[in-house]
Amino acid sequence: MPATGDANTLGRYLRARRELVQPDEAGVLDQGNRRVPGLRREEVAFLAGISSDYYNRLEQGRDKNPSEQVLRSIARALRLDDEATAYLLQIAAPASPRRKRPRKPERAGEGLRALIDTWPLTPAYIHGKYMDVLAANSLAVALSPFNAPGCNGILAAFLEPEMRELHQDWEDMTARIAPYLRSVVGADVDDPRLVEILGELSLRSERFRRLWARQDVKRKTSGTSLLLHPQAGPLELRYEKLLVPGTGGQTLITYHAEPGSASEERLRLLASMHAPGHVAGTRLRQTDPPRRTTL
Repeated sequence: MPATGDANTLGRYLRARRELVQPDEAGVLDQGNRRVPGLRREEVAFLAGISSDYYNRLEQGRDKNPSEQVLRSIARALRLDDEATAYLLQIAAPASPRRKRPRKPERAGEGLRALIDTWPLTPAYIHGKYMDVLAANSLAVALSPFNAPGCNGILAAFLEPEMRELHQDWEDMTARIAPYLRSVVGADVDDPRLVEILGELSLRSERFRRLWARQDVKRKTSGTSLLLHPQAGPLELRYEKLLVPGTGGQTLITYHAEPGSASEERLRLLASMHAPGHVAGTRLRQTDPPRRTTL
């Protein structure tokens, strides 16, 4: 299981990112006989303009108070983008004392729930900080039964065979989800729900273990999903992820097709098949209710 609650989150992150930087990318002459992937510790220290001993102490967790200037220098040496640099600064910040409180069940706001229900041709759902689905309109559930309230998006993506059949871009989709979760979690690694999710995924998904170990951080908020729906056929849909203000990390996800495209026509067909009172024809393959991927 990936470590969550130990004291060296910063060190693990630095080591993982160091091992992903190729020497030629960083302008380091590779003289051969390299026994480690990526950069050596002393090479990162040289590029960052700090002593090797100090960088070693940071990576080993023996120094826990690096300055922002030092961290930004290391970020440049490791070729981190703005989002990854912000994550580095966040996990390196001293933890503020927090009183332990019972975690309240997440609930989507009634207004937002009512709003997405008025979108008959726009699949939309709301998930919480750790991708637990809190609300969904009927077309979102028709698009994938794992969009239904009570399911968890990241568990379903990695563990449910039906998701791999639905997502023709499953490799790309899962490669986006792990960095997205890390960007949302930030330094809050001790939440019991997160520990549950990481434990389940680490035990059951080798792909998740590899992706999570990379320590990538990326909150991709828009893009394209390529689906092969058992009723509607192939769909190319744009997705948008919108953070809901004042909710502690809830996100609204919507899908839409290019106007006038074949995907839009198929999406309309799917909406009509799942409209109230519709009786499905015998030519349509019906799917069984999904197993709920929850903990």
